[in-house]
Amino acid sequence: MEFKMKESGFTAEFPYGKLDISGDEEQGFRPYQLLVSSVAVCSGGVLRKIFAKQRIEIEDITIQTDVKRNPDKADRVEKISVHFIIKGTGLKEDKVKKALALTRRNCSMVQSVIPAIEVEETFEIK
Repeated sequence: MEFKMKESGFTAEFPYGKLDISGDEEQGFRPYQLLVSSVAVCSGGVLRKIFAKQRIEIEDITIQTDVKRNPDKADRVEKISVHFIIKGTGLKEDKVKKALALTRRNCSMVQSVIPAIEVEETFEIK
């Protein structure tokens, strides 16, 4: 990957498109947003694959996140809460819990940030 400086941050070209990154969210994605997005969407993708392998049919997954940052230590990210809202029929809480445990172990982004950042996963079934 190559990132090029622009007036208010950096930009990179990828096969899918251009990514603008800036501390000013009117000029691009903020770095912490990309970090949280990586953790959330990696987890969601792994969870989706686990459901498919286990032949658990789902209609939709929505992921909500919350971030705790420490203003006294360079505003570093200390905790990412990832909440999955899973829509489907016949979903059983115990199977979803087991799938989330597998997701945590197999998501490369979660495994890359722990233990430096606490990652908490919760879910609800709709």
